[in-house]
Amino acid sequence: MGIRRRTDPDAGRRALLQCLACALLLPRPSRAQGAAVAKARARGATRVDVRACGARGDGRHDDTAAFRAAIAALPPAGGTVRVPAGDYLLDPVRGVRLRSRMHLRMDPGARLLARPNAAARAYVLEARDVHDVEISGGQIVGERDGHLGTTGEWGHGLMIRGATAVTVRDLHVARCWGDGLSIGGSKAADGRPTPSRDIVVTRVRSIGNRRQGLTIGRSRHVRVSDCEFADTGGTLPGCGIDVEPDPGDVARDIVIARCAIRGNRGAGIQLYRRSFAVTVRDCVIEANRGHGVLAIGAEDCRIVGNAIRRNALGGIALRPGARGITVSLNEFAGNGRAGAARAWRRQIAVSERARQVRIADDNRVVD
Repeated sequence: MGIRRRTDPDAGRRALLQCLACALLLPRPSRAQGAAVAKARARGATRVDVRACGARGDGRHDDTAAFRAAIAALPPAGGTVRVPAGDYLLDPVRGVRLRSRMHLRMDPGARLLARPNAAARAYVLEARDVHDVEISGGQIVGERDGHLGTTGEWGHGLMIRGATAVTVRDLHVARCWGDGLSIGGSKAADGRPTPSRDIVVTRVRSIGNRRQGLTIGRSRHVRVSDCEFADTGGTLPGCGIDVEPDPGDVARDIVIARCAIRGNRGAGIQLYRRSFAVTVRDCVIEANRGHGVLAIGAEDCRIVGNAIRRNALGGIALRPGARGITVSLNEFAGNGRAGAARAWRRQIAVSERARQVRIADDNRVVD
């Protein structure tokens, strides 16, 4: 099965150091090209401060209209909307829609607080059918703990739909009713889908959200690096990252690198049907209640150089329909339930209906 068992007295110390490095979001050497880069996006030089447009930032008054006014004040060439430190109460039902050629630049002490609501769908920030957008700094705090309804699963912190050339960096998203971040497509008036393209997510922490830390749906060329996705749970699937495009289109050319994915109620990372050319590399994937990596119907994917440990249902599971999957250079420890018929099945389980799977000899189990 291309997996070696090795007892190493120094393995525990090395694993701890590796985990700490990832938790601190320190870069590690790359084994492949395609890591996320915080690209500069095209925009004008105009700067607008949300405070100058009436935002109070006191956590009590609704600042949604002020944020909208600041964005509307940008000229056609675009520019930067600055959000100084403070607590800005925003209404996700109305939402704040970003425009093309803009940077929403939040100071480290800026928090966008979602106003409690009962809506099934509501988004704090939305980038739909736009291009050349950057979102950086600050926090988005969802209203999961004060949600007024019981239905729906689409109360997202940041929703990106049908957008091109978007960078999200240095952002903390937590406690959303749905996903911390969701990337997918939009539909034109004629019903034709428009995927999101050239999306970079880097140095982002998505913690304690109800449905997913990050969903990647209908999209092309998405790069996720140096992020943490943790403690997701409350409604299915409950994954740290779920690559799951809607029927009728695909997610293609996705790289997830140097991320920490831990403590999620579902799988750490799920690669679902219609997902193509996904690479998961140099990540720490640990202590998830599902599998570390679960692939169902995904094709032409690479799972390379990860530390996969203490995931309740097993390390990697390749289910029916998985095809063209390469698994190499991974380190496994303590995955699955004790007492399984074969120890390696707790680390890598391959369905008889998975095809063209390559399990390299350089994977190893550390006791």
